[in-house]
Amino acid sequence: MSTPLNQTQPDPAREAGAPRKPVRLYTLPATLGGKLRGWRYLILRRTIQVGVMLMFFGTLHWGWQTMGTPLLRGNLSASEFLGVLPMADPFAVLQQLVSGQGLLSTVLLGAAILLVFYALAGRVFCGWVCPMNLVTDLAGWLRTKLKLNDLFRLPRTTRYWILGAALLLSALMGVAAFEWVSPISMLHREIIYGVGLGVTAALGIFIFDLLILKHGWCGHLCPLGAFYGLLGQRALLRVRFDDRTCTHCGECARLCPEPQVLNLKQAAEYGMVTAGACTNCARCIPICPEHSLDFALRWNAQPASDRRTQTQP
Repeated sequence: MSTPLNQTQPDPAREAGAPRKPVRLYTLPATLGGKLRGWRYLILRRTIQVGVMLMFFGTLHWGWQTMGTPLLRGNLSASEFLGVLPMADPFAVLQQLVSGQGLLSTVLLGAAILLVFYALAGRVFCGWVCPMNLVTDLAGWLRTKLKLNDLFRLPRTTRYWILGAALLLSALMGVAAFEWVSPISMLHREIIYGVGLGVTAALGIFIFDLLILKHGWCGHLCPLGAFYGLLGQRALLRVRFDDRTCTHCGECARLCPEPQVLNLKQAAEYGMVTAGACTNCARCIPICPEHSLDFALRWNAQPASDRRTQTQP
């Protein structure tokens, strides 16, 4: 989790009296091409989310295959792609391990593969794969249109307590505790297999996010998101930040589902958003009027301290 810096070093260019750019707000482009460019990450995210679910559904119900091999079988907890690539949710596997359950080597290998992937890519499952994200995004959009206020406040650290409780209960009960009640798993099972209470769970989360607490599920309660946030603390894929062009208009924080990660003082120091809770959803990138944000690998971010060193004689 990110913590604010109490002080930041001054930027030499600004100390030298360089004029600060006027603050501009984001304006949706008038042309279709401009709109599509602004929506490019949203379109890509929805394509991946729907595409993953469609591959599961098509493999099970329509027999989708490649060279006689099922395309994608299983579920979000454990699956196999093209018969050769095992994948398993590391958090589900961790719950099973602490519960004392024995696991197949292919499941452990699948968990290791995704563990490495999310450690490098960050908390991308939440914004790019999870089917519940479509529900919570819809609730967030509608909430903004209706200008609704929170009914109460809840610390975002609550999800980490729920994460710990899920592991503790798994150890005490001998089962993967969160997997039994996970609304994400419920929604996936009902969409793919036609069984369970997934729609009911999704409706409950939609109402909670819409009427009670903004980003209530993903931002405050979901232990899976908390797990991937911890895993992504040192991720290589980051949102790069250029404080020299930023005018602090606030457009990025207005749209971000985890606005606390946009600590611009800290981002200026490191040249990037450092918080593991960032989902790399890219909502902030196209709406920045000054193009101060973009994707980059960690080593391509330029901290303010490096720029100060370069400007010194």
